[in-house]
Amino acid sequence: MLGVCYYPEHWPRERWAEDARRMRELGLTYVRIGEFAWSCIEPEPGRFTWTWLDEAIETLGQAGLKVVLGTPTATPPKWLIDRHPEILAVDPMGRVRGFGSRRHYSFSSRIYREEARRIVTLLAQRYGQNPHVAGWQTDNEYGCHDTTRSYGPEDLQAFREWLRARYRSIEALNEAWGNVFWSMVYRSFEEVGLPNQTVTEANPAHWLDFYRFSSEQVASFNRMQVEILRAYSPGRFIVHNFMGYTPDFDHFKLAQDLDIAGWDSYPLGFTDMDVLPCTEEEKVRYARSGHPDMAAFHHDLYRGVKPRWWVMEQQPGPVNWAHHNPSPAPGMVRLWTWEALAHGAEVVSYFRWRQFPKAQEQFHAGLNRPDFEPDVGFFEAKQVAEELQGLGSLPPSCPAPVALVFDYEADWVLSIQPQGKEFVYRDLVWRFYQALRRLGLDVDFVPPGADLSPYRMVVVPSLPIVREAALKAFQAFAGPLVLGPRSGSKTESLGIPPSLPPGALQELLPLKVVRVESLRPGLWEALAWDGRVWKVGVWKEWVESPLVPEARFADGKGAIYREGNRWYLAFWPELDLLQAYLAQQARAAGLSPQTLPEGLRLRRRGPWTFAFNYSPEPRLVPAPEGARFLLGGREVAPYNLSVFEG
Repeated sequence: MLGVCYYPEHWPRERWAEDARRMRELGLTYVRIGEFAWSCIEPEPGRFTWTWLDEAIETLGQAGLKVVLGTPTATPPKWLIDRHPEILAVDPMGRVRGFGSRRHYSFSSRIYREEARRIVTLLAQRYGQNPHVAGWQTDNEYGCHDTTRSYGPEDLQAFREWLRARYRSIEALNEAWGNVFWSMVYRSFEEVGLPNQTVTEANPAHWLDFYRFSSEQVASFNRMQVEILRAYSPGRFIVHNFMGYTPDFDHFKLAQDLDIAGWDSYPLGFTDMDVLPCTEEEKVRYARSGHPDMAAFHHDLYRGVKPRWWVMEQQPGPVNWAHHNPSPAPGMVRLWTWEALAHGAEVVSYFRWRQFPKAQEQFHAGLNRPDFEPDVGFFEAKQVAEELQGLGSLPPSCPAPVALVFDYEADWVLSIQPQGKEFVYRDLVWRFYQALRRLGLDVDFVPPGADLSPYRMVVVPSLPIVREAALKAFQAFAGPLVLGPRSGSKTESLGIPPSLPPGALQELLPLKVVRVESLRPGLWEALAWDGRVWKVGVWKEWVESPLVPEARFADGKGAIYREGNRWYLAFWPELDLLQAYLAQQARAAGLSPQTLPEGLRLRRRGPWTFAFNYSPEPRLVPAPEGARFLLGGREVAPYNLSVFEG
């Protein structure tokens, strides 16, 4: 199904009914409204103007649209900030982040939590049983604009309370953090500060606990809203719209309180802004299509966060916020929509219905232009709606053959102590994902400890902290299990395991990492594997083990170790080497990897296979002889797609 984001408060009321009618004629089912409307709902403290929102919901609903109503807590109004400036967040340099844009609040502000509770309760009481309201969206893009972590007085107080609950005694905290080092011992929790603004590097365990605390603050703020909505609006779904790679809080844990995980898909902006890293050559080649793995990475991630998932905001044209904002190539809005559906999205919702000619996003395209005429994306959305109507119900999704173990905490650990500037967890995960997708393999993201039995092959780019649930899941898995560098390298308090890395994973592989090296750009190690010599950079580990290495560095040290169905990579893998290596493991798992032409990607949904061409040249689909094409054909034109069965 398809939807759209709409802001009735931006447009004359006499336009609403016409907009609603045209949305339905276009083939849209859902319309999201209200997530930034607090000052329109409550222009002054305690004075409410519900009439416009009543009318908007009724108008949309009478046209046959299902309303997703947003809670407006991402934008507290000016009068509230003036009354309680302590609501505002504080940046790592100690500067207050001011009013005038959005997400200007600290999750730890007690006053703001009460104000958010109040407005969400009033909304839920008024619209919770409204027949046109099908579901709710909590807030908007948690963590966007670097807003997960705040460093003000209320954050400090809440952090101390969190530490007291976690450690019970200050002696336990001192021991866990190793505070005997540099005379950092505390006498009480009231002495503990925030880890920012220290003279040099703060205690890494201090940072990690602050990151954990900050993540839990986001989840508890969201849970507060969810509990209100469930109480006053039973039977309606609850969703949040997550962002492109935003690791500052644990999406798996937050989504436990949701029915649906949504995410906001902007392939061109994300490619230009290195949301996932792209080379300059890729940025030019894919400037009008987005990197061929950019949107898919997030589709698979958020399907892992919650089996029910939506694209809450789909880019329909140029955006306003990237370094460069080209127009999508003709056909790309259609391709992005179909790709999301192929990966299992229930709904793809375009942002937005009409381009707004004022304020910060006036350059952000919509399905319609500011002069009320349809824009390019309108017609591509219309084509998708017609194609969906012609194809009927999509087949159900099923587990992919490959699981990628993804851990938000791993991102925190490796950002706190990277040991090498280029060792970035995001980049390593992206490398594994690209290698698998280039081989035509479908991928599921799973959290540590998830049941791995549905999968044929499991890859773990890196998992520094290995807890018992993850260890048991790895032990129970019978297929190829590939563990990347620094897995098992840390304790829960960010220390080195007593038995040395990989710590608990030594139950799976008898080896010890006795030294690590980070390599600057241009400093390469030679690695011999599979009859070839490969270049290795960024990271190298020295390993002691009774196992005979399957690959060695030029100095004779082991690089790849195997014990049964488990492999350990003691280095940062370059993409070509990783692709060749994972192809070998996939074949061992009984899969059929195939090196796809540049820019072509596949995704399966039940018996259907979707082929997407991100390149400016036509590509041939590797479909079996006799395949029945439902859309397109064996040759896929640039920025186009094919769907086949068989």
